[in-house]
Amino acid sequence: MVLIIFIIAVFSSSFWTVVEAGETGVKSLFGKVKDDELSSGFHLKNPLVRVIKMNIRTQDYTMSIAPGEGNRAESDIISALTKEGLNVDLDLTVLYHLIEEKASDVYRDIGLGYDKIVIRPQIRSIIREVIAQYEAKDIYSEKRQEAAKQIFDILQGKLNPRGIELEDVLLRHVQLPAKLAESISLKLQAEQDTERKSFEIDKERKEAERKVIEATGQRDAQTIINQSLTERYLNYLYINSLKDREGTIYVPTNPNTGVPLFRGL
Repeated sequence: MVLIIFIIAVFSSSFWTVVEAGETGVKSLFGKVKDDELSSGFHLKNPLVRVIKMNIRTQDYTMSIAPGEGNRAESDIISALTKEGLNVDLDLTVLYHLIEEKASDVYRDIGLGYDKIVIRPQIRSIIREVIAQYEAKDIYSEKRQEAAKQIFDILQGKLNPRGIELEDVLLRHVQLPAKLAESISLKLQAEQDTERKSFEIDKERKEAERKVIEATGQRDAQTIINQSLTERYLNYLYINSLKDREGTIYVPTNPNTGVPLFRGL
C-alpha cells in the first residue's frame, strides 16, 4: 500500500514541477509568496504549493509609430518637447530581463504585468525628462546616442531596485516636424560642405608650404655649392680625378711648386 501511494505521489503533477530553461518558479502557498525561487529543472514540491513560472530571458518593450510593430497593436509613438519647445515623436525599444533572485518580490509587489505597470510608465516619464534637455537638431543627429545613454542610466536606476535588469535602450527613430527636418537637413549638408572645403583649403595650404620649404632648401643648397666652388677647389677636384685615369701624364710647368698650370677652368 505504501509503495502504491508513493508511486501515485511521484506520478501526480501535484507533487512535482518542471521549470523550463529561461524561466524561474515562484512558489505561493495559500496566497503567501515564498522568497526562494525554483531554478530551471525538475523539483518535488508540496502539493499545496502553486508554482508560477516567470520569464527570465531577455525581453523587449517597444513603443513605435508603426501600428503592430510595438507591444501595442495601435501606434504607440512617444511625443516629447525639446529644449526649445518643439514637439518630436520618437520610437524606442528597451531590452531587459527579470532578475531571478528577485522574481518573488516582483510577483508579490507588481504581479505578472510588470512591463505595463512599471516599465512602460517609466519609459514615458524618463524620455520626456531627457529630451527636454536637448535641442531638436541635437537628438536628430549627433547627440542621439548620448540621449539614449542618459535614458538608460536613469531608467536603470528606476527598474533595478524593482527586480528588473536593464540591458539596452535603443532610440530607433526621431521624427521632427516636416519643415524643421528639412531645415536641419539643409543646415547639416551646408556644415558638411563647409568642413569639406575647409579640409581642401588646408590641404592646399600645406602643399604650398611644402613647396616653399622645398624651394628654399634647393636655393640654400645652390648658394652653398656656388660659394664653395673656388678656383683652387676646382683644381683640386680635377687633379684628384686624374689619378684613376690611365694614360695621364703629369707635366710640371711651375719650377717652384711642380703644379701644372690650369687655364680657362
